[in-house]
Amino acid sequence: MQKKMQEFDKDYMEQLITHGAGHDILRFVSLPDLLGEDASSILYVLGKKLARRVNPASMEQIEDFFIQMGWGNLSLVKQKRHEMTFELSGAPVIHRWNVGVGQEYRMEAGFLAASIEQIKELACECVDENVPKKEHVQFNVYFAKED
Repeated sequence: MQKKMQEFDKDYMEQLITHGAGHDILRFVSLPDLLGEDASSILYVLGKKLARRVNPASMEQIEDFFIQMGWGNLSLVKQKRHEMTFELSGAPVIHRWNVGVGQEYRMEAGFLAASIEQIKELACECVDENVPKKEHVQFNVYFAKED
């Protein structure tokens, strides 16, 4: 029987982690090929749905999840009234650029948007931008104004 993930469970996530090219081939070759021109939008929604399943309750849990997924090191670098800016860095990011696969970070952006949305209880959207000269990806999370 499959364990249903109701909330962030670090031990459960560690049991699921596998290392190898299989994930990369599925994520960066097969899925975009299957999804076609809608891949970017669908991966964003997939990331949001994943965050709702994982349901991280804190920034630390979001950062841990990024590491466990092999996405890289996520850090909050700036916070404004209706925006948060994050940087994703580390070997996974540089490797993706060097190999020439996975130039988009839409799934990560969707995951981050929905995670912040759950924590702040405000509607959020996220935009990602590669910053290769500084060896990171920048995520800008925008959230709705409080009523």
